[in-house]
Amino acid sequence: MSASPCPAVVTPRRSLVLLCITLSLFMSAIEATIVATAMPQIVAQLGGFAFYSWVFSGYLLTQTATTVIFGKLSDIYGRKPIIIGGTVVFLIGSTLCGFSWSMESMIVFRLLQGVGAGAMQSIAVTIAGDMYSPRERLRIQGVLSSVWAAAAIVGPLVGGLIVEYSSWSWIFWINIPIGIVTIAGFVVFMHEDIAHKKHSIDYLGAALFSAAIGAFLIALTQSATLTNAQILWLVAAGLAASVVFVLVERYADEPMIALDLWGSRLVATCNISLFFGMMALSGIGSYLPLYFQGVLGYSAILAGLPVAVMMVSWPMASAVSGKILRHVPMRVATRFGGLLIPVGAVFLLFLTPGENIVLAGIGPALMGFGMGLLNITSVVMIQGSIAWSKRGSATASLIFARTLGNTVGVAALGAMLNFGIVYYAAAGSGLAAATPEHVRALLASIGTIAGGGSEPGLQAMLDGALHLAFWEMLVFALCAGAMCLLIPTRELDSLTSGAP
Repeated sequence: MSASPCPAVVTPRRSLVLLCITLSLFMSAIEATIVATAMPQIVAQLGGFAFYSWVFSGYLLTQTATTVIFGKLSDIYGRKPIIIGGTVVFLIGSTLCGFSWSMESMIVFRLLQGVGAGAMQSIAVTIAGDMYSPRERLRIQGVLSSVWAAAAIVGPLVGGLIVEYSSWSWIFWINIPIGIVTIAGFVVFMHEDIAHKKHSIDYLGAALFSAAIGAFLIALTQSATLTNAQILWLVAAGLAASVVFVLVERYADEPMIALDLWGSRLVATCNISLFFGMMALSGIGSYLPLYFQGVLGYSAILAGLPVAVMMVSWPMASAVSGKILRHVPMRVATRFGGLLIPVGAVFLLFLTPGENIVLAGIGPALMGFGMGLLNITSVVMIQGSIAWSKRGSATASLIFARTLGNTVGVAALGAMLNFGIVYYAAAGSGLAAATPEHVRALLASIGTIAGGGSEPGLQAMLDGALHLAFWEMLVFALCAGAMCLLIPTRELDSLTSGAP
């Protein structure tokens, strides 16, 4: 597949449209981090602690399920109406979240918020690919990558300040003025010249895809609270919906998910590489802080170091990718990034109690840099080799692969951690007689034992259990590196000349 010129994004004020894109990405990204800081206050006021995790997983669920759908719709109707419509839905969800009267209502409004975020993320990145040439995309994607780092760092800080000095509702309402400015910017500065023609919308395909992804994600993210029978029913429903979905898409006039696009070797290998890469990196944000605090004995603030290091090294890789590609072919840079991920994961295996905090940050730094390089080259390769009419779907597939990889990775690593806790508790470490309830109580009080607590075997148990999760992260990272080697070199070589 070869790229065709964009028929339509006439943007003499590209910098202003780029500003709108970054604001759109920032709003959707910060909502994944800012809410965590306010959740204790939200639960205290609304109750419903049993639904705590749904506030996060609900947002992720609809965002993941709709990303690909909105990518396809943008290929049909253009980018502008989809991203404006998505932003409007996001703002409505944000406004209603601030007025939530119960945890159940909060979850419903977070689901709506996630639908809007699904459009904002994928279409924002696609617009950037439309506006800029392959030579410029490396620099622009580096700018967009820095938005995620800023959201990861600013989100918890802003959330803490809002909760401290105002109502938790403002963590949602803060999006309203930003969103209004963003919508106005797209209306005024972004102009498309789309040839309008009649289309056949694949509503059934969209519904089946959403049902399949939703069933699988609920089974993964809620496995701790569901019975085995409920999980099996969800998995079975997801598989059934997937089979029917594939059959429907094969015969649809305009399939919602272009199977031929996803079957492209370039698209497939890039997506699978990013999927496994995010499975590996998901452990850095979810479980490595537990090791820093519970085993290495650092404070809660320093326990956030691995996440901060990863979130800085990722956009750093994007920022220097242009300079790297001046000296090496794109295929070398892509594979180098993919291979850095398992190299960084190996460093995690050598973590021991009492480890120097600087040495403990090397692994996350290498993994973040490698993933940043792999991500930006994948985006540039796919956007540069896919026709405009499918670029929205192709770009959305990359974001979908990353999001799904993060979700599956957290669930898989959590299962391994739980297995390790049970195994090491039964094997000894001073906790041979511990019941599951006792172990959970110990983990809940992890902050009190971070500096050397009264439970003599807990740190040893966490050390062993988390190292099992680190081994699993290495397996995921090796899969990502292996898939990078399968990315077709012909497409890579054809784009090398586009490097700055």
